[in-house]
Amino acid sequence: MPEALAPEATAAADGAAPPSAPRLRLSRRGVGVLAGLLAALVSTACWLVFFSSVLNVRTVLVSGVRVLTPAQVLAAARVPLGGPLERLDTGAVRARVLRALPRVARVQVSTEWPHTVRLRITERVAVAAVRTANGYEQVDAGGVGFATGPGIPAGVPVVELALSPVGRSSLPEFSEAELVDSAVQIAKALPPAVARGTIAVVVHSYDDMELQLAGGATVLWGSPERDARKAVVLAALLKQGGTTYDVTAPDDPAVRG
Repeated sequence: MPEALAPEATAAADGAAPPSAPRLRLSRRGVGVLAGLLAALVSTACWLVFFSSVLNVRTVLVSGVRVLTPAQVLAAARVPLGGPLERLDTGAVRARVLRALPRVARVQVSTEWPHTVRLRITERVAVAAVRTANGYEQVDAGGVGFATGPGIPAGVPVVELALSPVGRSSLPEFSEAELVDSAVQIAKALPPAVARGTIAVVVHSYDDMELQLAGGATVLWGSPERDARKAVVLAALLKQGGTTYDVTAPDDPAVRG
């Protein structure tokens, strides 16, 4: 006798569609209960994060300092301990650090669950020192003065104004402040090894600036134009012995003595 067909096979043979799985339907009351539970969960999460002490500020970590100390940064930041981590005003913390510590160029304030605030500091680096009435002011590559002390900072040249008659007569065109800024840019252009061996950048006029080197040699620099090219040429010339190095025309330099 032929075998009996299974019910599925019979249905397929008859062209009828297989029965579909029953659909789960929520009543209006069920939808309301589910929405209420979801709202309660969201509210509880918001309370835990923004208002409770579960994720509060307990630790403040400082990194990136070289001259400053972590204690100085913490005192300037005044991060409030105990408050919710996610409600911390990081912009206000950043502003307090920058306002209180001129040596800080940038500060990144971030939060890390569950209890940590991180302050990543970038300090300014001096490229020159400018003599002032209060001592020697360290100046960074952007021309920003950030620290003043009685002694000459090690490893950077001092900017000295020794204006010639031409320089004094040109003050309406090139002020002392502009001449100092130009000398700072010269110091910025020097390779680190050359900068460490440079005692001073002496300004006679805009077109007459010179470097005094630690070994007693002099570099005739001329104007602050083409600083990068002059710095490269000077680094090569210093490999030769001499007492005077002339890079006023960097494409035709000279060494004397």
